[in-house]
Amino acid sequence: MTTQLVPPKNVPIPKNAAELAEMIGDPGKLKPIIENKEAFAGFIQAYADQQQAPGTDLHEAIKAETQKQLADYLREKDLDGDNVERINRLNLDPQAATRNRKGGMLTSYGQGANHNPNAPGVVLDDKFNNAVDYLEAIWHLNESPEASARRTEIRNAASSVSPADGGFLVPETLRSQLLQVSLETATVRPRATVVPMDSARVPFPTIDVSSNQSSVFGGMIAYWGEESAALVDANPKFGRVVLDAKKLTGLSVVPNELLQDSIISFSALIERLWPMTLSFEEDAAFSKGNGVGQPLGYLGNPATVAVGAESGQAADTIVYENIVKMYARMLPSSLQRAAWVVTPDALPELLTMSLSVGTGGNSVFVANAAGAAPMTIFGRPIIVTEQASVLGDQGDIAFVDLTYYLVGDRQTMTASSSTDWKFGNDQTAYRIIQRVDGRPWIQSAITPKNGGPALSPFVELAARA
Repeated sequence: MTTQLVPPKNVPIPKNAAELAEMIGDPGKLKPIIENKEAFAGFIQAYADQQQAPGTDLHEAIKAETQKQLADYLREKDLDGDNVERINRLNLDPQAATRNRKGGMLTSYGQGANHNPNAPGVVLDDKFNNAVDYLEAIWHLNESPEASARRTEIRNAASSVSPADGGFLVPETLRSQLLQVSLETATVRPRATVVPMDSARVPFPTIDVSSNQSSVFGGMIAYWGEESAALVDANPKFGRVVLDAKKLTGLSVVPNELLQDSIISFSALIERLWPMTLSFEEDAAFSKGNGVGQPLGYLGNPATVAVGAESGQAADTIVYENIVKMYARMLPSSLQRAAWVVTPDALPELLTMSLSVGTGGNSVFVANAAGAAPMTIFGRPIIVTEQASVLGDQGDIAFVDLTYYLVGDRQTMTASSSTDWKFGNDQTAYRIIQRVDGRPWIQSAITPKNGGPALSPFVELAARA
């Protein structure tokens, strides 16, 4: 008969290795654990259960790997072709959400595409089997009683920003999956700090700092002093940025014959094209938006440090000295997160850069034309995007830490269809609306402690005319 191990009473069970180390290092907390063998064994058992219980990262990782191995086995042993259905019943979707023991969602989505259990669309997550099911339901020419009842249920007559927009609320699972697809091509959102917005306007706190010479974080100080000496006054300054949900609309026109004959094919197309289109327009605004009816871009923002051209540097060129000086103006704490964002027409300049040595020189990139091009500079990735400025203008190459860019996501998406616009062409227009905002978090470049040149998480090469 197995004895039930019981941990000591009134002793909290650590949730992770750091809490366990802290408990072991505290004699007061350790004493009731090691009073006797039974208490110690019960504590170890309780800690092990805590780490392996359903809903923990370890449990979910084991579950996912087990499912993958089983699916691979079924494919290999599928001698009579009847294992497809068994594989489909396995939960192999890497985006699939699971619930922890408190009912909250644990997801593997990329940053900025998280399934939000508090989003309005959650109430519809169990109403539709997939995107095809949803698109069939909202198609206004689908006159089946079931579709009509569904449209009444999901109609979004009280839109969060503009009641006249109306449309049909998109289930949260579908919304987050669409965003997950967009993250595959997006530049800013996967690297930004994404703020879920529970209202159309959300203020977000900032530290009002422009110099680290006499204080940090806009007024916080630390100092050395004698015992009993008077304290020195400190007054940190805090500010805020306001995120206002802006409306981004996607529109596609589809022949009614396609919807009648093969809505499944149409859905497969939309599930890829809509996210890529919305992602493209988001990146354009997150990069260069003017903040009027759209996000405020990070290029040329007030916190930007612009590194000037070298003396005598030719127009529309990038030289090695530009790169070195840009790297030197990045906030030291951001060097391990920053990335180079460049325009495609800057690649010839980067790949042919050379370092002058006396009367000779040496290639910066040792490139093999038969292999892949080097896509890092000083160990940081190069992101090639047409959202950057044209070669020669400021912003054609930027070194940025996009965690200092805030993306406000209203996490509400609506969709609707209509034949009114293209009635004469026998076409249906599908409209999808999401609400999002974005702007830099930091408001100015920072003078370092030693009084050297200002540093910033947003560094650009100035124009070379």
